[in-house]
Amino acid sequence: MSRVRVVTDLAEGQALWQQVMPRDCLADLWDIRACFQQHFQRPPAFLVAEEHGRLSGFLPLSWIEEHAYYGYFPGETWSARTWLEQNRVLASDDAVLQDLLDRCPGPYHLRYLTPSSAAPRSQQAVDEIGYLFHPPLYDYDIENYFREFSGKSAKRIKKELAAIETQGVRYRYDEPSDFDHLVRLSLGRFGANSYFHDPRFREGFRSFMSLLDEKGWLRFTTILINGEPAAIDMGCVKDGKCTLLAGGTHPGYVGVAKLINIHHMRRACSERLEQVDFLCGDFSWKKLFHLTPRPLYLLSNLHAHVLHPEPVEVGSAACV
Repeated sequence: MSRVRVVTDLAEGQALWQQVMPRDCLADLWDIRACFQQHFQRPPAFLVAEEHGRLSGFLPLSWIEEHAYYGYFPGETWSARTWLEQNRVLASDDAVLQDLLDRCPGPYHLRYLTPSSAAPRSQQAVDEIGYLFHPPLYDYDIENYFREFSGKSAKRIKKELAAIETQGVRYRYDEPSDFDHLVRLSLGRFGANSYFHDPRFREGFRSFMSLLDEKGWLRFTTILINGEPAAIDMGCVKDGKCTLLAGGTHPGYVGVAKLINIHHMRRACSERLEQVDFLCGDFSWKKLFHLTPRPLYLLSNLHAHVLHPEPVEVGSAACV
């Protein structure tokens, strides 16, 4: 059995994170987690397993007071659930993982875990499915992608897109002030179901946007129709991968979500990106558009129905 200690000092937790956490994706980066910690201010509880003086496991937690459970750090919740994907539990084996979970100071609900974090392997529980678009599979040619569809379906989709474009479509890129338009679209359409209804999440996301802009990774895509923002997506392009993080669409422009999603795919092909990550969310268009599924996993000792309300069906790539 491992010796597990609980680190509650945020500075010590940061030092441990930066020492042991890989840097394979956005969610691995401490600075991004810190954007949300700054605004949520959750009490940290980083579980550290050690064997023979060496670290054998690491599980960074935050106490989510209003729902009385531990979530993955920094506990940036929407609708009682954390949002950041590809969370990792570092453990040398299943026994160490169990030691970490057993030492958790209270109930836990750990979402969006990478497959290697979801042990015991024989009892993996899928949390949600993420969806990816891989331009190399189509030799970076969007027309090859359209061959995934039947001839009739491809023709119908292209006809729908052409009909929208006749309305006076214009694209605007990388304008950070469009974040406020995105928030208004989201709140106007979804109200209390919007991520941005919680000011902590909204301002955490604003800090996230500023960090991406500072790093040169920020990508805003705005579709204007007759000069009015009709769809906005905020994303990140880093290491040849585009991740679509949040979006909003105007309810008065039917089909504009499809237009912006296909636009992301076209642009990824032209820029020869490795992938576009449309994130999790059980939205029917993702399955219909032949995206590659990527399951993420759950470790929880809570009743599922408490934390899994019905998803809100939205139209844009990562609308909130």
